[in-house]
Amino acid sequence: MNKIALALTAILLTAVACKSNEENLKFTDKVENAHHKQDFLAKEAVQFDFKLEFGGKERMDAKFTTLTNSTEGVIEFKNGSKIIFNKDKVYYSSTIPNEESVRFDAFTWSYFFLFPYKLSDPGTIWNAYTNKEKDLENYNTEKLTFKSGTGDAPDDWYVVYANKKTNLLEKAAYIVSVKAGKEEAEKDPHAIQYLDYKTVDGIPMATKWVFWGWEDGKGLTNELGLATLSDIKFVKVDADYFKAGANFRTK
Repeated sequence: MNKIALALTAILLTAVACKSNEENLKFTDKVENAHHKQDFLAKEAVQFDFKLEFGGKERMDAKFTTLTNSTEGVIEFKNGSKIIFNKDKVYYSSTIPNEESVRFDAFTWSYFFLFPYKLSDPGTIWNAYTNKEKDLENYNTEKLTFKSGTGDAPDDWYVVYANKKTNLLEKAAYIVSVKAGKEEAEKDPHAIQYLDYKTVDGIPMATKWVFWGWEDGKGLTNELGLATLSDIKFVKVDADYFKAGANFRTK
């Protein structure tokens, strides 16, 4: 009887310790673990078809391929044109559909895709965020800012919502300061909602993104756009896959 009691006590203490360890994990650790970050980074590259609409009009229809470490990527359009990025350098065909937004397109959509794996990147700063929204009990929420000199837009910030039960990324409010500046961007924050998670090689991936207006204390407001991701798969790439053509322009 004593042996049984001791065994039950040991099991109980182990369970309590595991729960305590989980509760003590940082916000970023919980989210990255839920998204199988280490399994994702063990792959070489990821590829997906991407369709994006804003205001009921098609904004983009292309195939994305990016290294899982985010250092290189290519966007291939239906007309054969490409945008290629290598770290902070961007190269593109003269025939791409929207030359004005080439640098924005090169980094923004792949960043949203890779976001769950980049929460603890160099230059990230995390702080507590007081969520006052009606459904606040459903989420763990923190605010992300960046150290000066991080990326193209270090003044950007994100309010990141993780599902409290699954720790999967569910929403992220953000500003885009690169064109108008931080003060102007903060007048019109947006948000991305990650939906319809499916597993690819055991790794959860959101296959639907909805873009919204966003207000502090209120959350999502008016729907702005929609993106669908399909044929998501991990691939191998050769050294020339991200090589820009001789006639490519730079941005």
